[in-house]
Amino acid sequence: MDGLDALADGAVLAGPDGRVTAINAAAGRLLGVDDAVGRPLADVLALRDQDGRDWFSTNRPYDGLPTRTAVPEQSWLLPDGTEVLVVARLHRAALHQPVDCIAVSIRSGRGRARLDRERSDLVATVAHELRSPLTGVKGFVQALLNRWDKLNDDQKKLMLRTVSADSDRLSRLIAELLDVARIDTGRLQLYPRPVDAEVLVRRVVDSVSAATSRTVVAHAAAGLPEVTVDPDKFVQVVTNLVENAVRHGSGTVTVTLDPVGPAEARTGLRLAVEDEGDGIAPDLRRRVFTKFWKSGHTGGSGLGLYLVNGLVEAHGGTVAIGEADAGGARITVTLPVDSLPAG
Repeated sequence: MDGLDALADGAVLAGPDGRVTAINAAAGRLLGVDDAVGRPLADVLALRDQDGRDWFSTNRPYDGLPTRTAVPEQSWLLPDGTEVLVVARLHRAALHQPVDCIAVSIRSGRGRARLDRERSDLVATVAHELRSPLTGVKGFVQALLNRWDKLNDDQKKLMLRTVSADSDRLSRLIAELLDVARIDTGRLQLYPRPVDAEVLVRRVVDSVSAATSRTVVAHAAAGLPEVTVDPDKFVQVVTNLVENAVRHGSGTVTVTLDPVGPAEARTGLRLAVEDEGDGIAPDLRRRVFTKFWKSGHTGGSGLGLYLVNGLVEAHGGTVAIGEADAGGARITVTLPVDSLPAG
């Protein structure tokens, strides 16, 4: 196989006279040419922008400053309207010498289109999730301003509690979005310290129980080890798992804590959250941890389990989905005792 043909992207080389000296199969397929060697590069690169301008005359790779070494990546259209991303290197024998070789790389724009769709999905998700609590906050604040003298103290307290709860929901959503961005870019920061996981889990269970009519219970085995985790991120993981079970499952939600390893040398902690619903089909279990995954028509941002997976992996742990004894879903998080140094 020719070296250029081994490349996944299209590649076109041109000499000092502006004529093609080599082209690989990928570029030939994209550009729709069979025998391009010897032809002018301007003719072979049949690429145009939205305004009908062609790549060669727009970028003029053989002209310009003598220190110029590249044409940055740009989006161009093939004759059939397909988007491609094009970048070029301009080779010279020495600075201030004429260009003696141009190497053009062409790749499909599908990857960027996918990223654009993800960004659009994120914007739509954020807008939808922010609208509901903001509407509640605005409505109750407006009612308090307009009818303050007509409302009794109990009514005022109810409205203010609702505004406070909606504000907390907004703060949490913003924090989740920031964490998602940090996980995606590898900039997530953790502040670990030894914690009593049972105490944190029971706080989450009590908080979620107060906001739902569903029964949420917690069971903790004896001999649980302390784990070195970022307590805020650990609470975020447990909260997302329990709220997900309440939102998507049915019946009682059960949270269980068990130690991992023998009593004399505990190696980790196992957290399991299960419900009594329909469960998650085996072929969907990996998709659950992708961004914007949702089940049915229930609410939520679709980021909760993606965030759970990212936070658990950042702590050196694992997440697995199985089937609960009652037939619903069981999501199990396993964390090592001291995967991170305490801060």
